[in-house]
Amino acid sequence: MLKILTIVGARPQFVKAAALSRALKKQGIKEVLVHTGQHFDKNMAEIFFTEMEIPEPKYNLGINSLSHGAMTGRMLEEIEKVLLVEKPSVVVVFGDTNSTIAGALAASKLHIPVAHVEAGLRSFNMHMPEEVNRILTDRISDFLFCPTETAVKNLHNEGFSNFNCKVENIGDVMYDVAMYYSQTSENKSTIIEDLNLKDKPFILATLHRQENTDDLNRLNAIIEAFNNLTDKFHIVLPLHPRTKNIIERENIKLAFQPIQPVGYFDMIELLKNCNMVVSDSGGLQKEAFFFKKHCLVTRDETEWTELVDLNYNFMVGANREAIEQKAIELANVSSKFNEKPYGDGNAAEKIASYLKNNLA
Repeated sequence: MLKILTIVGARPQFVKAAALSRALKKQGIKEVLVHTGQHFDKNMAEIFFTEMEIPEPKYNLGINSLSHGAMTGRMLEEIEKVLLVEKPSVVVVFGDTNSTIAGALAASKLHIPVAHVEAGLRSFNMHMPEEVNRILTDRISDFLFCPTETAVKNLHNEGFSNFNCKVENIGDVMYDVAMYYSQTSENKSTIIEDLNLKDKPFILATLHRQENTDDLNRLNAIIEAFNNLTDKFHIVLPLHPRTKNIIERENIKLAFQPIQPVGYFDMIELLKNCNMVVSDSGGLQKEAFFFKKHCLVTRDETEWTELVDLNYNFMVGANREAIEQKAIELANVSSKFNEKPYGDGNAAEKIASYLKNNLA
């Protein structure tokens, strides 16, 4: 019987796993879920498994709060033990985290096929740990499931047509998830009422990338922009635990009250109701588009270049003036968001069907 071992560890991967698990079950494929523990607290992990009805992980490795090297090494060691017991037909990894590269390496060294969901994305910034992870994972994967045509072109430009692997543009699993759960999110979330945001203009913000949190000049500039924008908008910032610790350690003053990290249904409702998004998150850049909202990207590059080309997302870096000016400029701008660069919302079904047909 075909057995797929899925590895997750970080919040965006839980979201993607929800869609794929549903599709695999529909195809009658056995799935073993491994949670590395990279995101582990209630608001960053547990709530996602509960809310999104993701199957309970058979293995929870509990590996977190370590340096990149130590975390990846520990994960590699523990995942290898699981693979030797389970002997899966294929290992599925998502995205670009330490859990991703550890899972791909462990499987590759045991000659177990690797399927990489979200293959081919590039920021072309090798200082980002995520960029290193995704490039190395792509190179040792057998099935590269790309979310966009741009991602396919990136792999083509890197010579992947010369490698023994399959490259497929299957669309974006995140789009599947957003469309599926948006049908019920209003009934499962009270966050708009809880935060008294009904009919109020607000910016949904996130801030967690190392390039922003570990560089105090960048962090202060972004926070200062948020503080200055409170004259015109409510700022809703679900605060990542690591960012929170840095802000408290450096005694950085906020002119608004951040909130705890939120579950997926709450996030969908915030996206539906906000004026715009300001974020350094890769996933939220796309989700803003899914829910027809502009996004200011507080990074110097993005993997989702198609949204910049379409004038829905805007690169503002950590430039305080650029963030403030663009936010004010977009306050009353309405766009149609008619394009479909991420497929039709059936990416997970395509992955499940492809694996079944190519591994059975």
